[in-house]
Amino acid sequence: MALDLKDYIRSIPGFPKEGIVFRDITPLLADAAALREASKRIADHFRDKKPELVVGAEARGFIFGTAVALELDVGFAPVRKPGKLPAKTVEYSYELEYGTDTLTMHWDAVKPGQKVLLIDDLLATGGTMEACAHMVEELGGEVVGCGFVIELSFLDGRKKFSAYDVFSLIDYESEDET
Repeated sequence: MALDLKDYIRSIPGFPKEGIVFRDITPLLADAAALREASKRIADHFRDKKPELVVGAEARGFIFGTAVALELDVGFAPVRKPGKLPAKTVEYSYELEYGTDTLTMHWDAVKPGQKVLLIDDLLATGGTMEACAHMVEELGGEVVGCGFVIELSFLDGRKKFSAYDVFSLIDYESEDET
C-alpha cells in the first residue's frame, strides 16, 4: 500500500508570523520509509529525462536533492547564500516581497550541455528555483525538470516554470488546507 506523504507533513499555523501556515517536513524526514518513498517518487518521475546532475538550494534542498541524486545514481551540486562556497562562484539576485536575495553556486558545478534536475522541498512563489535555473543555464546546463515535495499552488509559483517539467508530491491549494 502506498504511503500518503501528506500524513507526514505537520502544519503549524502562525509560524513564522500570523497568517502563515508553515508546512513542516521534519516528520517526513524522521520516518525512513516516508523519506525513501518521497525520494523515489521524485526520482521516478524524472528518470526518463536522464538527468546527469541534481542541484538543490540550502538547506532543505540539500536533504531531498542528495536523496534523489542517490536514487538516480548521479552527483549533487549545492546552491548557497553568498560567502558560503569556497571556490569561484556565479550568482543570481532576485526580488522578494520586501527586498532582494542572492544565491550562488560554484562556477564549475555544471558542465556545458549537462542535463540537470532541480530539487527543493517547497514551491511557493518560485524565486529560489528560478535563481537555480538561471545559474544552471548560465553555466551551459540544460534544466530537465524541477521537483518538489510540497507545492503551495495558491501562490502560483509554477507559472515561472512553464518551460520545464514541474512535479510536486503534495499540493496545498489554499493556505488553510490541512
